[in-house]
Amino acid sequence: MILQHYLKEVKKGDVSIKKTVKAILREAKTLNKKHHCFNIISEDLALSQAEKQEKEPKGRLAGLPISIKDCICVKDVESRAGSEILKDYVPPFNATVVKKLVDEGAIIIGKTSQDEFGFGSFSTNTDNIPKNPLDTERSCGGSSGGSACFTQLTKHPHASISESTGGSIANPASFCGISGLTPTYGLVSRYGLIDYANSLDKIGIMSKTTEELSPIFDVIKGHDKKDSTSLDISSNSNNEVKKIAIIKEAFEIDPKIKDIILSNLEDYDVISLPLTKKYAIPTYYLIAMAEASTNLAKYCGLRYGSTLPLKGSFNQFFSEVRSKYFTKEAKRRIILGTFARMAGFRDAYYLKAMKTRTLIINEYKKAFKKYDVLISPTMPILSPKFSEIKKLSPLENYQMDTLTTGPNIAGLPHLSVPTNSIGKLPVGTLLISNHLEEDKLLNFGRKIEEK
Repeated sequence: MILQHYLKEVKKGDVSIKKTVKAILREAKTLNKKHHCFNIISEDLALSQAEKQEKEPKGRLAGLPISIKDCICVKDVESRAGSEILKDYVPPFNATVVKKLVDEGAIIIGKTSQDEFGFGSFSTNTDNIPKNPLDTERSCGGSSGGSACFTQLTKHPHASISESTGGSIANPASFCGISGLTPTYGLVSRYGLIDYANSLDKIGIMSKTTEELSPIFDVIKGHDKKDSTSLDISSNSNNEVKKIAIIKEAFEIDPKIKDIILSNLEDYDVISLPLTKKYAIPTYYLIAMAEASTNLAKYCGLRYGSTLPLKGSFNQFFSEVRSKYFTKEAKRRIILGTFARMAGFRDAYYLKAMKTRTLIINEYKKAFKKYDVLISPTMPILSPKFSEIKKLSPLENYQMDTLTTGPNIAGLPHLSVPTNSIGKLPVGTLLISNHLEEDKLLNFGRKIEEK
């Protein structure tokens, strides 16, 4: 039963919301034992919401089960962004995106597993590592691995709200064979999101198909006065795609992946984005790490985050708390980000990265004067085994984001669409459009899925 059909059945009174929610909660518990999709399954909350909706279904998403990435706050449900330093943090409020969903009748079934604060491409930088729904020896992708995993596995109507900084929606969507939409920066409120990098973070959606993204997107987008970066403007309703182009540099990858993606395309041009190819990775990681090190400074065990018995000087206490509760990857990003914004290095690294970001945005803008949609593979590889990931250096890990950092740096909407597979491992096609042109992505994405 696809999502839209379920919503229609609810409105007609032909389906029981309580039975559906109970069934998906049972399924979530069972799957979680093997795949580790969830950090928390919010059974009591889901059942109370289902009870209310059963009596009087209200809203555009009445009775629809929704999972939420762990870095997005849900009232009275532990929300720790995959980190030990936020263990047992229970928000007293809903993030704006969660409030919008609940107001439209959605049922919140739990918080999905992720890389700590979003730091990673494989969802392995956490204590609850999700396992690929098609092969448990392989990664779900990161950092929204749990969201993608459960979305692929569930047999019930469902969508997952996730978050992307440098590719954390597109990447796991590709590895798990589902659709993942990352909207224009600022189009969906970030209020209630536990930050990674403020100028890059975007809340988006995962669903089994592109068709199922639209009703969720219509609910969560829109201006929010609680978020200073929220856009007070609507997305463009023009969904006509006249001209497309593939990005030449993005296809310098495994020929099998290249052939699968190109076999679904017709009448395309080939363009080059040399600046994005050369500078997207260093630009993204300099900006993201600098902002992350600033955001994580508050977790020192005094006002925020897990704590230890007070002893020694502030510096000793601060260091002991952070050493104990942050992962190795979080510490690496704090150190690198702090270095990049220190006096004497800020001009050489952080400010230069910001200037390069503007050049990359302009490179995309120039392309969109002629083309409606730009196309590349979502990931340069198929989902790797955990044994292979362990052998990668930090730099090799960061290079995995080579195809997704460009549109994230530029704040452009992008959509990963499942496009056949190699063996049992899915391949994703990445569609990129100009700012506020999500409808073009969704329209074109449906056509690719139909093929």
